[in-house]
Amino acid sequence: MADLGEENKVSGVFGGVEFNNNEQNQNVNTNNDVELANIENAGTIRNNNLPVKRGFWNKFKAFWLQDIDWNKEIKVELTPYQQKVEDEINDFLHQEITWDKVHDFLFQEISFRKKN
Repeated sequence: MADLGEENKVSGVFGGVEFNNNEQNQNVNTNNDVELANIENAGTIRNNNLPVKRGFWNKFKAFWLQDIDWNKEIKVELTPYQQKVEDEINDFLHQEITWDKVHDFLFQEISFRKKN
């Protein structure tokens, strides 16, 4: 609780409010140092475990700025359909392209039919 006695009066905005910080004030030797220490700590929140409502941007930053262990193996599991599509894409991207295949594709015979 705040000690509002005359002997520990602190000048300033709060008009003599002092918190009992015995652990913090043990190393303070003079009354002037005690007053400065109390002015610094007046009105600070001492509990870091307060509940916080997390909004969209906090969640977004937490996801994008998370620490990632790059040495850890990443495992991706696919459904059978996803695996089939991935295999087809992989085969297409890694097919062997030769001039004969390009020539055959470019100079293939094209026939047009008339619609009735």
